[in-house]
Amino acid sequence: MKLRSMFAHAVLLLGVSLATAAVAGNHAEYVGNGPFKNGPEVTKKCIECHEKQAKDFMKTSHWTWSREQIVAGKKVAVGKKDSQNNFCLNLPSNYPRCTSCHAGYGWKDGKFDFSKAENVDCLICHDTTGTYKKFPAGAGHPVYAGETKEFPKGKPWPAVDLVKVAQSVGAPSRATCGACHFYGGGGDRVKHGDLDSTLTKPTPDIDVHMGKLNFTCQSCHKGKDHAMKGEALSVSVGTGPRAMNCTDCHKTEPHKNAMYNKHARKVACQTCHIQTFAKAKPTKVWWDWSTAGKDVKDVPKDQYGEKLYDKMKGDFKWEQNVVPTYFWFNGTVDRLVPGQKIDPSKVVKISASRGDRKDPNAKIMPFKIMRGKQPYDSINNTLAFVNVFGPPTSESAYWVKYDWNKAIEAGMKAAGQPYSGKYGFVETSMVWSVNHMVSPKDKSLKCADCHGDKGRLDWKALGYKGDPKNPANR
Repeated sequence: MKLRSMFAHAVLLLGVSLATAAVAGNHAEYVGNGPFKNGPEVTKKCIECHEKQAKDFMKTSHWTWSREQIVAGKKVAVGKKDSQNNFCLNLPSNYPRCTSCHAGYGWKDGKFDFSKAENVDCLICHDTTGTYKKFPAGAGHPVYAGETKEFPKGKPWPAVDLVKVAQSVGAPSRATCGACHFYGGGGDRVKHGDLDSTLTKPTPDIDVHMGKLNFTCQSCHKGKDHAMKGEALSVSVGTGPRAMNCTDCHKTEPHKNAMYNKHARKVACQTCHIQTFAKAKPTKVWWDWSTAGKDVKDVPKDQYGEKLYDKMKGDFKWEQNVVPTYFWFNGTVDRLVPGQKIDPSKVVKISASRGDRKDPNAKIMPFKIMRGKQPYDSINNTLAFVNVFGPPTSESAYWVKYDWNKAIEAGMKAAGQPYSGKYGFVETSMVWSVNHMVSPKDKSLKCADCHGDKGRLDWKALGYKGDPKNPANR
């Protein structure tokens, strides 16, 4: 009984019920030997027992890729499904490629049926074999037995053994979460500087929670009915029940030093405990689409060995051990919505942190700023949706024809936006809060790292006259 009690306690610490743990990794008697032609057939088998779980999941942003919120004074549905960014640009007209990271099957165009439970991909999160991989241009499907597909061209993509994977399902791991979240924006380390493949098996210096304490993602991103706490800033997170904070686990005054605790009232924990991000591998910080389309024989590389140019995508810049940019943050962001007018003479902020020093809910928070150049409608002054991806027969996909005008025309049509027929390129920026890659406490920032002549904080940008260490500047 003592051993069983210890096992039950360990399972509960992982956020998994004892009943679930008993069958995780050994679903053979429930799944049987198939055969399964495709993923939806596996899901149909799953929901014979887990119908409620499928319905719960279908209410979450992992499924909808969108959430209603107030943006620019209007109630709109904003998320990856219908918004723009400055790395991959947009989802409409590029579905089969972008939705390879959707937890579903068959989202190949704007007519995807979100009401069908069999479209849910249970295996992408619950695979424990490490062999289940979606095809990068398959609208959420992997390669099935009997199919032959290549990605990139000339490299066969392995078919998945659906029976083996279905028989071996279990709780999500860092690797299964990371299969999408580490590779957001088209590749490892592109979108988030604090989320990359090094977190699969990190050292304590990269992330103390995962590298020393062996946390899984759901150790912090807890949830009920498949609604996980925490969302990226593709939607405005807000301060509701889905928001999460370090104080979900730590005390509100965790320090022995009273001055540190006083700081913690207006300075986010992440500010002091994440000195840099992209610690082991560089992250992309600049993406200039305006230079794409050129044939470059000898593509230059930077000091990290990263290519600085790609004909399909343009110019890049990468940085490692990046010192974050600091803003006041109240948990929400301003978000550019489709069709919103822009001023092309200024950097267009696709997203920007909300909050200031007078905001009672705001704290100084570290961010990665993603910068770049991308197309816009130069007559209507709106950011352009672009048809980037398409089959070799496409007449509009930029990666096929390298014709910006046709690509923008098709992208705007797919997004339901008007297009004047004239385009240009505008500089843009996006903010991504830095929450991972927490260092051991003995390597957290010290007073001089922020205060003094060489401090890293821009106090005037934060609303002070100068360094608030001096009472006259507060």
